[in-house]
Amino acid sequence: MIETPQSFVVREECEKATSQNGFRRVLGEEVGWRAFASTTAHGVIYLAAESASGRWFLAVDHAGVVAELEPPSADVQGPGKARYAFATLRELYAALDRVYRLGLSLPDAPLREFETRIANLPRTTEAERLVVQRIGQDIFRARLMDYWQGRCPLTGITDAALLRASHIVPWAECETDAERLDVHNGLLLSALWDAAFDRALVTFDDQGRPEFSPTLSEQARGELRWNSPISLTDEHRRRLARHRERARGPSHHFGL
Repeated sequence: MIETPQSFVVREECEKATSQNGFRRVLGEEVGWRAFASTTAHGVIYLAAESASGRWFLAVDHAGVVAELEPPSADVQGPGKARYAFATLRELYAALDRVYRLGLSLPDAPLREFETRIANLPRTTEAERLVVQRIGQDIFRARLMDYWQGRCPLTGITDAALLRASHIVPWAECETDAERLDVHNGLLLSALWDAAFDRALVTFDDQGRPEFSPTLSEQARGELRWNSPISLTDEHRRRLARHRERARGPSHHFGL
């Protein structure tokens, strides 16, 4: 049962957890649920608890974030579109970090950031257009780092210098800036995987497993090591179907 109203200890723990994970605006409390927002990430979250020793509850009102979260929702009454239960504060902190990162990258936050930053920039010359493009690519990379939690999903590599923002549908082929900046149009890959993906020497099936071009040497395949498939959404799969068409072509036969 939710502690109503929140005790001093529960309230302090909730505010500490949200403040350390990007949600620093306290919006108030209702029926034991304390609401928080961020100046940078989209959506409102709510925290509650059974007692100062747990369980802890998180409610999320952002449909895009809910669709991406892995923990199953908890059977508890409360605000938001979905609610989640955690036995420990450590688990709650991890979930809040994920919610904040998703709030930065979904669904059109990168586009709004891009439009704000280029609003007064000229785009007459090729040099000026390249400046605008670079801003967009920098935003795209930053939001992919948030979305994929700074880790190549294939290899687990977390060295930022070795990670690349890989467009599924190439930047030049996207019809809108929204498509160019959509995190579901990107994978955060280590440099070697990015090079192979960009040149259509490797693609991915709907389960996120690599498919290699027959033109790749055995040595190259051996260097393209991976630990687990990529976790994909339907939006990723839709775009990867197009990438597979380009990669396979009329005469190529890819395989695992």
